[in-house]
Amino acid sequence: MEKRLRLAPSPTGLFHIGTARTALFNWLYAQKIGGKFLLRIEDTDVLRSKSEYTKNILEGLKWLGLKWDEAPVKQSERISIHKNYIKKLLERGNAYRCFTTEDEISQLREEQKNKGLPPKHDNRHRNLSKEEIETFISKGRSSVIRFKIDETIQIKWVDQIRGEIKWKGKDLGGDLVLSRRAQGYEIGDPLYNLAVVVDDNFMNITHVVRGEDHISNTAKQILIYEALDFKLPIFSHTPLILNSEGKKLSKRDCVTSIDEFRDMGYLPEALSNYMAFLGWSPKSTEREILSIDEISKFFDLSDINKAGAKFSWEKLNWINSQYIKNMESLKLSEIIWKYWDNMGWEPPSQEWAIKLAILIKDSMILLRDAIDQSKPFFLIPPIQKEGQDFLENNDCKVSLRLVLNYLIEKNGLKLENENAKEIVNEISKTHNIKKGILMKSLRVAFFGSLSGPDLIQSWVLFSESKSDLTRIERCLKSV
Repeated sequence: MEKRLRLAPSPTGLFHIGTARTALFNWLYAQKIGGKFLLRIEDTDVLRSKSEYTKNILEGLKWLGLKWDEAPVKQSERISIHKNYIKKLLERGNAYRCFTTEDEISQLREEQKNKGLPPKHDNRHRNLSKEEIETFISKGRSSVIRFKIDETIQIKWVDQIRGEIKWKGKDLGGDLVLSRRAQGYEIGDPLYNLAVVVDDNFMNITHVVRGEDHISNTAKQILIYEALDFKLPIFSHTPLILNSEGKKLSKRDCVTSIDEFRDMGYLPEALSNYMAFLGWSPKSTEREILSIDEISKFFDLSDINKAGAKFSWEKLNWINSQYIKNMESLKLSEIIWKYWDNMGWEPPSQEWAIKLAILIKDSMILLRDAIDQSKPFFLIPPIQKEGQDFLENNDCKVSLRLVLNYLIEKNGLKLENENAKEIVNEISKTHNIKKGILMKSLRVAFFGSLSGPDLIQSWVLFSESKSDLTRIERCLKSV
């Protein structure tokens, strides 16, 4: 039998990291067991669902490299089918019309609160006669459809992550609402628990992998599966992603949408790698930098932890920096070229861009770090106080004058790492100037301070962009 897993997001907001991690776990397990990864857009909340959010989810999945195997199913296109199954449940006696008003429900909840009881519907209309139903309808009362829950039963299933789970019928909050309010004998729009069961059955879903906040829904849905004679899938409930305080990660924690991670400069490969380790760790390798294809070979739902997974910016940043360091230099230069372009900076050549990417990649954590790291190579930086103080040293002025004269004399010299080193060695030896003084003098000329990336490699880049002479000259003019 073909194994089929799905992601079923609601397009009521931007693609959230919690949903993305669920998508990743589904995709990884599908790859592991040779199954299919499917997508269903649960867009039946007309007021909150938006097409731009659907687009955002699809684009986010593509960016992360999580391809689905069949055309996405839109739940809103199946509402009439959902209603037909509600009719079946009514006909079979598994469901009934409930005319309780919102005011009556509020009053019931207030009474329960005063008695210290949990909120729970009292199922008051479960056994209405045909005449009583007609009376309510004649008075213009709207009704929801409720599914009967036997409070004496115990729902049990074996979860692939948590083992056996038991849930008592009496703890499910009373008979379950299947549809929104409607007038007369109409059936209102179906609600989540009914639609999920019908659509998972329609899509032949064999494994349902979702967050632990759905455990109580699973208990309710199992009852609907059984009432409709549907085959139960295998359920797995993943741990929640927690913030530093141990609470569920939310918008209050600043960054939660995949768009925001992308805009901050995280690579999709790094984010996927990190998300996989949020609640899971491989038993057969100690490596932490793994592609999603590599992870899928190790991945198993039974290895996922039950406890919540704390989100760590430090760990995500480290993983992202490793991906940048290990990235092929041409590819990295093409990526960060877009950042340069946004700043209005034009590299003199592709070769120059590659050399700069090689120079700065080890000091980058985020892709957007390329802006600060590259800025001195496009714009002449101001001379900082420490640099200005160093320029007061007579040996510094002599060093820069000697280098400038050498470069002018050797006009047209193509500077490479080796001959740049030779220039430093020759001037230092010939004129009895300490190499350290000479190097620091050049660093102040190029970067305006005594710190910066590798001096020799930087000099080669400044030479190719024809700004090394300009930088040295401005220092000689300032002292």
